[in-house]
Amino acid sequence: MKRINSVDFTRGLVMVIMALDHTRDLIHIGTNPTDLAATTPILFFTRWITHLCAPTFVFLSGTSAYLSYKNQNVGLKESRRFMLSRGLWLIFLEFTVVGLGIWFDFKFRMFFFQVISAIGFGFIILSFLMKLAPKTILIIGLVIIFCHNLLGLVPFNQPPFSYFSPLFGFALFPLSADTTFAVGYPPIPWLGIMLAGYGFGGTVFAKPQAERKAALLKLGFGALVLFVAIRFVNFYGDPVPWSAQKDGVYTFLSFMNLTKYPPSLLFTLATLGVSFIILSVSDGIKNKFTDFLTVYGKVPLFYYIIHWYLIHTLMFVMLYLQGFSTKDFVFGPFQFGRPQQPSGLELGATYAVWLGVVLFMYPLCKWYSNYKAAHKDNKWLRYL
Repeated sequence: MKRINSVDFTRGLVMVIMALDHTRDLIHIGTNPTDLAATTPILFFTRWITHLCAPTFVFLSGTSAYLSYKNQNVGLKESRRFMLSRGLWLIFLEFTVVGLGIWFDFKFRMFFFQVISAIGFGFIILSFLMKLAPKTILIIGLVIIFCHNLLGLVPFNQPPFSYFSPLFGFALFPLSADTTFAVGYPPIPWLGIMLAGYGFGGTVFAKPQAERKAALLKLGFGALVLFVAIRFVNFYGDPVPWSAQKDGVYTFLSFMNLTKYPPSLLFTLATLGVSFIILSVSDGIKNKFTDFLTVYGKVPLFYYIIHWYLIHTLMFVMLYLQGFSTKDFVFGPFQFGRPQQPSGLELGATYAVWLGVVLFMYPLCKWYSNYKAAHKDNKWLRYL
C-alpha cells in the first residue's frame, strides 16, 4: 500500500501540540487548567487542545501497524514476531529512557505506565490478533471504546475485581517507602483505540483517496454529533457529568471537561472526531506547511524521547535563572524536580518556549527521517 501522507501530517500535528502540554507541565507557573474554580478559558483550552494527542497517537499507531504490515510484504509469522518484540521494547523504553526524561530522577523512584507502554501493550495484544480480519479487529476495538464505561458499575475496590482494576483505571502501587509504580494509561481502554486504528487501516484507509476522504469526513462529523448528543443527555459516556456554572462560558467549559484517565467514550468521540476531520482535509494536500509537520510525524518515537529531555533541561535552566539552586529541586513520585516554592513562567512565555522547542526539534527530526529513508535495510531503525 502507498504511504498515506495525511497520516504522517496528522501525527506530526498532534505531536507538535503534545509538546505544548509537556511544556506547560514543566514550565508554566499556573494552576490546574481543568479546575473550573481556578482556571481561565485560555488555560483550559490550552490543555483541552492537547487532548487530541494521546488518542490520535495511539489510534494512528494501530493504523500504521496495519499499513506497515501490508507494505513490508513479509509473512504473518514474521510480522507478529516484530509486533510482539516492538511492544516489549516500547514498555522497556517507558520505564528506562522515557521515564528518566520525564522525571529526571536517577534513583528511578517513579515507574509510570503511560502512553508509550500503553502502545507497547497494544502491540503485544495485536500480535496475537493479526490473523483476524481488520473488520473483526475494528469491531473489537469499537466494543471496548463504547462499552468500557459500563465498568463503572463494577466494584473494582473489592476482590476479586480489584485484581483487574489496573487494566481499566488509574492505579497506584507503592514498591517501597519512596518508590511508586503507577498506571496512568489503563491498558484496556487504550487498547480499544489502537485496535480501532488497526481496523481502520484495513477498511477506511484501504479505500481510494476520494472515498477515504469522504468516509473520514463523515465519520469525523458523525463522532462529534454523537459526542454532543450523549454529553447533552448527561447520563453515560463520562464519569464526570457537566453542570451549570457561574456563566455560559464556564458552563461550556464544564460540558467540554472530559475524562482522559482512562479515556472515556465521550473523550474518545470528541478527540478522534476532530482527528478524522484533520485526516480527511489534509489527505492529498502537499505544501510547505504539510511538509513541515510531516517531518515530525515520520519519526514519532524519536521526537517523543528527545523533546522530553529538551523541555526538562529548559525547566532547570529556567529555575536557575529564577534564583533556585540544586538543593531546592524536589524529586520522587510525580515530582518533576520543581521546587516547593512558586516557580515557572506565565502562559504567554510558556507558549514562546514551546515554539522554540518545536523549531529546535525540526532539524533533528529532518536528519533522522532522512537517515531512516537512506538505511531502510537496517531493521533496528524500525524500533525507533
